Amino acid sequence: MLACDVQPRILIADDQSDLLDALHLLLKGEGMAMEAVTSPEAILTSVGSRRFDLLLMDLNYTSDTTSGREGIDLVARVLGLDHLLPIVVMTGWGSVDIAVAAMRRGARNFVQKPWENTDLVRLIRAEVEEGRLRRHQAEHEQRELDEARRIQRKLLPTEMPTVDGWEIAASWQPATGVGGDCYDAIPFGRSRIGLSIADVVGKGIPAALLMSNLQASVRAFATEAAQPAELCQQVNRILCGRIAEDRFISFFYCVIDCELGLLTFANAGHYAPVLVRGDGQVDRLGACGPVLGVFSDATYRQVRVPIGSGDRLVLFTDGISEAHDGTDEEFGEDRLVELVREHRGCSAPALQARITATVSAFADGRFHDDATLIVAAAD
Repeated sequence: MLACDVQPRILIADDQSDLLDALHLLLKGEGMAMEAVTSPEAILTSVGSRRFDLLLMDLNYTSDTTSGREGIDLVARVLGLDHLLPIVVMTGWGSVDIAVAAMRRGARNFVQKPWENTDLVRLIRAEVEEGRLRRHQAEHEQRELDEARRIQRKLLPTEMPTVDGWEIAASWQPATGVGGDCYDAIPFGRSRIGLSIADVVGKGIPAALLMSNLQASVRAFATEAAQPAELCQQVNRILCGRIAEDRFISFFYCVIDCELGLLTFANAGHYAPVLVRGDGQVDRLGACGPVLGVFSDATYRQVRVPIGSGDRLVLFTDGISEAHDGTDEEFGEDRLVELVREHRGCSAPALQARITATVSAFADGRFHDDATLIVAAAD
């Protein structure tokens, strides 16, 4: 158990001064620090500016009101400021249903007025200790997530390489602290470059670990001589022996050869990248085989398409195409294609920034899935 070696800080909210005075004397005698407020606005100000171990709050503040609705709605607003703060609500005799409604909104417990001091102190101490345990665990998990994200970020390219005649830009936005998306850019001299993008099903630490395994495998097999289809088959065989049954990875890998004017790719069940020509014609680089990690004997086709001046290649994950607005409408691949066509004259960084900003505005800044984007632009 977590020792309460620091004096508990209790926020008391009630509009009755005599009750606040009584609680002040009671809690001070029990070695607890107390701050008193008398309005919902003051509660929110205090919680938003300082950390407390517990909020003990009345459910009614408006004169001649006994419904408790004001306090019930306030619980959610308080937890929006500090979701780990234990809230104990105070209610009068005969209004237990109101207290239960508050608990459905997130309050941890309730006490009835008038109360027994011994019972109240016991309840406060229990909730404070449990709340400190939850906060300690949450902080520990956050440190682990921060470290995992730092490691994951280091596995991704810090700078996108350049090759003759092509400019590359990328962005990576995990929905949580860590994610299952990854991308890479591997130069082969001055005139050839390999690009990969992948989406691991799932989120969090398990997806991030699988992503790291994939990234290492791709870099091991992505040699200058390796063909995209061959690379998909080799990586798939490796993953099939190391992946859980309910996991799989969509993956796309291509090699851009600037001298030959060719793009060679294999698509393992990933969203078809968008290739917009300088004249606005659109090609989609569709599936050449199944997702990785499911069938150990899977084979993959390889496709070559010509590339040239003015072409724009956009690789993306579902966090881009499936971002949705407040009405649950998806951004969609059609919008993405038209966006690329409309701004095909932009440089790679400008086009990447334009797409990211447009999708973010559409989704009101909320990405519900990992969103990764690579843009390659030919001079």
